[in-house]
Amino acid sequence: MAEDKPFCISKWAILEAWRRVRANKGAAGVDDVSVADFEKKLKNNLYRIWNRMSSGSYVPPPVRRVMIPKPDGRERPLGIPTVGDRVAQMVVKMHLEPTVEPLFHPDSYGYRPDKSALDAVGTCRKRCWRYDWAVDLDIRGFFDNIDHSLMMHAVRKHTDCKWVLLYIERWLKAPVETEDGTQLPRERGTPQGGVASPLLANIFLHHVFDMWMSRTFPGCPFERYADDVVIHCRSHEEAVQVKAAVEERLRQCKLEAHPEKTRIVYCRDSNRMQDHPLNRFDFLGYGFQPRRARNSRNGIYFVSFIPAIGRKAMKAIVRVVRGWGIHAASEKELDDFSRMFDKHIRGWVNYYGRYYPSALHRTFDCINRRLVRWAMKKYKRYRGHQRRATQWLRRIARERPELFAHWRLGIVP
Repeated sequence: MAEDKPFCISKWAILEAWRRVRANKGAAGVDDVSVADFEKKLKNNLYRIWNRMSSGSYVPPPVRRVMIPKPDGRERPLGIPTVGDRVAQMVVKMHLEPTVEPLFHPDSYGYRPDKSALDAVGTCRKRCWRYDWAVDLDIRGFFDNIDHSLMMHAVRKHTDCKWVLLYIERWLKAPVETEDGTQLPRERGTPQGGVASPLLANIFLHHVFDMWMSRTFPGCPFERYADDVVIHCRSHEEAVQVKAAVEERLRQCKLEAHPEKTRIVYCRDSNRMQDHPLNRFDFLGYGFQPRRARNSRNGIYFVSFIPAIGRKAMKAIVRVVRGWGIHAASEKELDDFSRMFDKHIRGWVNYYGRYYPSALHRTFDCINRRLVRWAMKKYKRYRGHQRRATQWLRRIARERPELFAHWRLGIVP
């Protein structure tokens, strides 16, 4: 019975946590048990988690580490807990999040209810019009380098619940298992991919950065999405001062601003023509830089400092599209490609089409070119006739724009 346990954790909380984990799907952890496998013995699996968490005997299994390619060609580690451990982490998240969420800074956007990356991009866009300078802050290896003692100190500011503190500390220390089965101890950091990690990261940076910025530089607004930060300043002198102070603050908290990627940027436009070597930065996949814009009232063109899909995002999309092998799949029909790929295209359009959508033409032309090559290979009448194949696809795009999201945006062959 629950009252015999040292910790009062309801079975309802375990069940609700499972429902959320199941909805999120995700890969198997070190035990190779998938969400579907876990569900086959659901009652026993959930009871085991409840029993161990309630008794204080729950010990997180190792986190499976996989390496994910980055746009610059390097790799970043992603930690995948087991399905059962994701359920246990969700129980703690459900308990802690309602307490801390109302306290978070309004300009913290990452992994929060009713806030999104596009909200952060939109706010940044408006502030770049009002503030001449920006500090593009990059925290080197943030998730891998969080100090555990400082993290627990931050969490204790928000809860004294013993089982929450116990399990968070155990998750921070849970070893990592590499692809060859080697287990590595973790003395710092919290794995990207864990259910509780985004919330813990927000708690940590709430104290390390958000509240500190509000106290120290109240006149310099910022947008933060996890560890991705842009700070706005009125002058170059102020930006230099802010950058130096933030770097020192991070050092005090056992973190480091990336020396090459943390930069001062001039938000150049038609009204701000000062010379400065840096006048662009990337934020959440968008590239902010001077761009040609048209005044909707008088039709006059001018230069504005605005976001559009970034170069790294463009290259990443082209790389994914190349991997689809459309041009070589002559056995497929257009409807097949629509079923297979339109959900991905729709996601890109919905995200990167919010601001300056005309920049998407160059990106999605790569899909149209591959469709043309596919038509030339599939149909004899178009072999060696690129122009005719292009004209045919253009007609199809106008008659059936629902096939692909970029066609619906007007980006046709």
